[in-house]
Amino acid sequence: MKLTLSRLSVALLLAGVAGGANAQVVVSQVYGGGGNTGAPYNRDYVELFNRGSASVSLNGMTVQYASATGTGNFSVGATLPNVTLAPGQYFLVGMASGANGAALPTVDASGTSAMSGTAGKVILANSTTALACNGGSTACSSAQSSLILDLVGFGTANFFEGTAAAPTLSNTTAALRGGNGCTDTNQNGTDFTAVAPAPRNSATALAACSGPSLPTISINDEIGRASCR
Repeated sequence: MKLTLSRLSVALLLAGVAGGANAQVVVSQVYGGGGNTGAPYNRDYVELFNRGSASVSLNGMTVQYASATGTGNFSVGATLPNVTLAPGQYFLVGMASGANGAALPTVDASGTSAMSGTAGKVILANSTTALACNGGSTACSSAQSSLILDLVGFGTANFFEGTAAAPTLSNTTAALRGGNGCTDTNQNGTDFTAVAPAPRNSATALAACSGPSLPTISINDEIGRASCR
């Protein structure tokens, strides 16, 4: 009986972990060259994407920006509205604008960040106030880090996920997350590529991701051994 309960507990734990990992909104695209010379669009933008298997509310979240290596902390670029993203749905946040380029597709929210066209740091935060850190000259505490739902450092950024930042961008390139937004290995350097900007909003066709599979566990594995100790 003890063995059966142990297996059931672990199975439920694994199911819970998998569900939590699937229900997540990530930054799927970053473009900071909007309005600059040669830019295809007249506005910077950050694109969000629900790569999970459940709908997610954006209420209480913000998109925040900091320079690549400067001493300024993250500042709130956009406070997200109380809307819910379905699995596979995009959400376009328009930021600062300039004189050159065409208008973006209809944005789902507007912000004020004037992002660098080449390098910077963007976070999706579970907070309506700016984090008093930048991940570089002012490190983020564990409490502040726990509020960062997703981080994209690009170019020469000194704060990023994994071992390397996403590629350096230009007026004609954006950082695009692979797999239509589904790829997330917590490695900015490989999850993103620099390509022509392709902004997608909430009206774009859904692009649901396939969910992760649970580990295969045999009767004679560590679960059984652990329950008998």
